[in-house]
Amino acid sequence: MCMPPRSPDPQERPSGAPSTAETSRVPDALRTAAAYAWRILVVAAAVYAVFALLGRFHEIAVAVFLGLVVTAVLRPVAGSAARIMPRPLAVACSLLGSIVLVLGVFALVGEAVAGERTTLVREFRAGIERIENWLERPPFRVDPEALTDIQSRIGQLLSSHRSTVVSEALSGAGRLVEVLTVLALALFCSVFFVHSGDRQWGWFCDQLPPAARGRAKVAGRAAWRTFTGYTHGILLVAATNAILVGIALFALGVPLALPLALLEFFAAFIPLVGSPVALAVAAVVALASEGPLIAAVVVALIVVIGQIEGHLLHPIVMSWAVRLHPVVVALSVVGGAVAAGVVGAVAAVPLVAVVWSVRQALRAARPSGGEG
Repeated sequence: MCMPPRSPDPQERPSGAPSTAETSRVPDALRTAAAYAWRILVVAAAVYAVFALLGRFHEIAVAVFLGLVVTAVLRPVAGSAARIMPRPLAVACSLLGSIVLVLGVFALVGEAVAGERTTLVREFRAGIERIENWLERPPFRVDPEALTDIQSRIGQLLSSHRSTVVSEALSGAGRLVEVLTVLALALFCSVFFVHSGDRQWGWFCDQLPPAARGRAKVAGRAAWRTFTGYTHGILLVAATNAILVGIALFALGVPLALPLALLEFFAAFIPLVGSPVALAVAAVVALASEGPLIAAVVVALIVVIGQIEGHLLHPIVMSWAVRLHPVVVALSVVGGAVAAGVVGAVAAVPLVAVVWSVRQALRAARPSGGEG
């Protein structure tokens, strides 16, 4: 007896074929990647919003940053002075003393430049003639008429763009007013930060929800410890570099040794990049005033200072703060310079160090559940 053919049951599936649940199941790796991806997008959007806000009010951001730098430097001084005098008086004495010290250094540099002005003009003219004669001889064999033509073209360019030069000078005067305003605001903020910065942070933490206060206090302590350590360390590195450069330039007889040492001091606040740039300026001055041999010695000094800074000063001094990999430092400096110019290059490394320190502190405090 023949049985009629049976229609296929939709519930049945061939052997080895995946089920509907299995085909619709998302792989764990993709699920994890998606979870991290949207979190990264949220964090990136928040960081972009913060930087956009800071860019909108960059003068205020720079003033607060400079105020924190001054606070990191002067708060230990004011704390020591407060043991023998009232704290407001100790804060006033520390701030006024630092202002007098800075103005005295700039006055000393200005007096050195003014005293060497006549000699410098004569030496630079003679140095330019030496450089031209050097370029005319082997192996360069530059045509003298070409050098004369370059000088005449530079003069024509300046004369034809005189209005542009004047407008740039006027805009520079406006920027000077802006810089003075930022410095005044930074000084104003530093007065209150030095006097009662801890109470201000405590008040801010008290405004947060109770569940977030402990983590905010842990993050604040870690951030301030790292920022203070970095500030003290970079000041010590900059002062050491400036002293070494000043002694070397003075021994070599390079003019403007004191201003160039001061330039090295400020340039050292930009890691990896600042010191070579400042010493390159010193090499140009040495080439124009003392000749190629002394300039070559100054170029060699760039390598020596870089080795001392990279292998001795930073590993020892920066152990007070979070030590970052040189690649991270380089990327931070370049990224900060692209985002906010020189100020961004200066602030990028301490910002990255503070963020990493806060992350490590919160991660360490998570298992205990306390405030750290």
